Amino acid sequence: MEFLRQHQLNIMLVLIGICGVVALFVLITNAFSRQRKQALFSLEMSAMLLLIFDRYAYIFRGDVSQLGYWMVRISNFCVFFFSLTILYAFNSYLIDLYRDEVKSKMPVRLKACKAIVVVGIISLILSQFTNFYYSFDAQNRYMRQDGMAVCYVFPFLILLLDFSVTIQLYKKLRRMICVSLMVFTVIPIIATFIQIFAYGVSLTNLACVGMSILHYILGLVDLNRTVEISKRREILFLKEGQKKMQTMFEQTATALANAIDAKDEYTHGHSMRVAEYSKTIAQKAGKDEEFCSEVYFAGLLHDVGKIGIPISIINKEGKLTDEEFAQIKKHPEIGRQILSSISSSPYLSIGANSHHERYDGRGYPEHLKGEDIPEIARIIAVADAYDAMTSKRSYRATIPQDMVREEIVKGLGTQFDPRFATIMLNMIDSDSEYQMKEKTQISEFGGKSTFECFEDRTSFSDGFLITPVVTKFKMRCSVQDGVSPDKSFSTMLVYDSLDGRVHYDDFMTEKMCYTEFAEIHFDGNAYQKEAREIKTDVIKKSASDINPEDFKKGIEFEGEAVKYRDHVKLQFNSIYISFSVTIALPDNSHFAYISLSGKQCKFSDVEFKKTEKVIGADYITRIARPVSYIDGPEGDIPSIQVDGWRTTSSKAFPIVDGMQVSFHAKGLPTSRLIWHCPYISLFYSDDKNPNGPNYMEFVCIRLDGENWEEGKNVAENSIIVNKNETFNGWPAWKELNKNGFDCILKFHRKGNEITVSTENGGIAIKSTTIIKIDVPDVYACLTGDQCVITNICCSKSF
Repeated sequence: MEFLRQHQLNIMLVLIGICGVVALFVLITNAFSRQRKQALFSLEMSAMLLLIFDRYAYIFRGDVSQLGYWMVRISNFCVFFFSLTILYAFNSYLIDLYRDEVKSKMPVRLKACKAIVVVGIISLILSQFTNFYYSFDAQNRYMRQDGMAVCYVFPFLILLLDFSVTIQLYKKLRRMICVSLMVFTVIPIIATFIQIFAYGVSLTNLACVGMSILHYILGLVDLNRTVEISKRREILFLKEGQKKMQTMFEQTATALANAIDAKDEYTHGHSMRVAEYSKTIAQKAGKDEEFCSEVYFAGLLHDVGKIGIPISIINKEGKLTDEEFAQIKKHPEIGRQILSSISSSPYLSIGANSHHERYDGRGYPEHLKGEDIPEIARIIAVADAYDAMTSKRSYRATIPQDMVREEIVKGLGTQFDPRFATIMLNMIDSDSEYQMKEKTQISEFGGKSTFECFEDRTSFSDGFLITPVVTKFKMRCSVQDGVSPDKSFSTMLVYDSLDGRVHYDDFMTEKMCYTEFAEIHFDGNAYQKEAREIKTDVIKKSASDINPEDFKKGIEFEGEAVKYRDHVKLQFNSIYISFSVTIALPDNSHFAYISLSGKQCKFSDVEFKKTEKVIGADYITRIARPVSYIDGPEGDIPSIQVDGWRTTSSKAFPIVDGMQVSFHAKGLPTSRLIWHCPYISLFYSDDKNPNGPNYMEFVCIRLDGENWEEGKNVAENSIIVNKNETFNGWPAWKELNKNGFDCILKFHRKGNEITVSTENGGIAIKSTTIIKIDVPDVYACLTGDQCVITNICCSKSF
């Protein structure tokens, strides 16, 4: 209190300046409503004038001059007057807040506060003539009188009424507003009680002014928070709107694509698959997210022009006439005309118009060549061709993956952009389970969940690939109407073929490399075919428990199928029989498909579903020894057997300038293609192992002369492939690979530039890799596809 007495004039001066600045800020602020702005301005101006006159009252106290006489009287009157106007302004603020925020009937208490202020002002004026509140002595000093307590009643009542309203609004207003109202009403009340007993210190006035400033600050903080919340809501609203528009665009584009595909019963889902393949190619080419999204939608709508082609031509079985093919060739231009109206997405019409252009200029409709063809169209052209070959048509079945690959290789630089076609080749090589193909809705039954068989080995469902991921299946097996149960049986075939289908004519059996491993009957009998070994474990109920009617209604079977390397396990369960069959395949390289068949039987409610469970080596109990074709000598590095595309790799070794690596390579019995040969991978990882922590591959070189680079952001690669006079054609090269040959790899390194050279079967390869990032070291390892690599020896010099 003594500190306040000594310094209150300076404190008042500071608060006067703050109130003036705050009043100015209120004037230039447009965020408040007009009424609230007036109330806040009145509040701050009243607070400023209150302190100005309170300060003058102290300064001129005891001054007996004429000026002092009037200044003391005017100042003290204004102090009492502006104390009431502050409360009036605060009450006006509260009324406006109630009207805008609460939007309900105005409490009578707020109106009563205005009346109390008026009564207080009248009482103050009367006291000037009666000396009821205060008087002045001969030295011109302010003196309290007996009625002084009465003057405190008016502000005290106003603050109490405002406080009661604030309590009522506590849960209806924002927290910061409630805090400012509470503080403004409570602190002055406390200060007023102290003021009664503390003479010579303007506690009430200082408290009111301080709370007026704090009230504005807290109001401003609340306003900023409100603006921020509104901004976030607006951004969220805009994002939601944008998301809805994007979703609507996607759904519209998908619906349009489905409508196009629906015209041709053999192209269901074609547009969606082309879109997915195109997006994947763009991503692997290092394109940004926006471009990848654009190429996706361009791929989705690339065939929109087929809307203008007669359905009789689209669904015609057999070869088209020249006139009909001329009609088909119009669909890119029709698509461009349809999509060009979407001016915000010009890439859509570009994709539709140019996806049948060829890299050598022999395409249509504009005969563009090379990079004159828009990049989006060059990507879609590769994806479109791949899906066309891997989908069913009225005149042919799905083309096997390896044949599709060969067709794409033939089209490098002629039909396709070599860069994007090479990416597709890598996608094919990586697709060890042949997932990149047309998929039916269930079931492998052309979208139906029912499949019927009549004569034995005449009807077969499409194949379902068995993998290390557990596949659950269920189905209902019944006999054909009017057929005795003993004349009917249901079977599941386990086999391998290039196109995943069962074949029984000699030509297709040889062409598709069809191999049947076992035939399993649903009564628990299993018959060994080309499998190395087969084992059946059967638990069967008594025959007396079998209800003949169940054969007609159908017996429900559930089970699972799984493959690990060279072993397959199938589990069957029904109310009458439970059994499992374990099959040892000829080797690790074979795929395993299952297909339903039988005699005078019917399969219904068929469902195959892959789970997320991936098995390990101990899931299937071995019934035959592992198949190994490693029979050569061991070198510096352990020999490896690569059963599929890069299924394993040799131990890595750091690349040193002048080093050479020699090994013996031989194709597995299942190898039949050019790329079934050894590969050399240059990479980095923290633990020196392929696919280890922070793994990044710089290049993968195949001994047939192809290479794959993971991304130009980490390395640049160039490869020179020459066929010398000892090259006798690819059939001879494949035969050499099948029989086995010795290979020498030569490495040269100058800093981040690494050159790998080798010559095998007349194919001379020189690959140069420039690594663009800093890595502690660069490692190499041997891998491949369907080959054995033995006697691996390393030398640091020639």
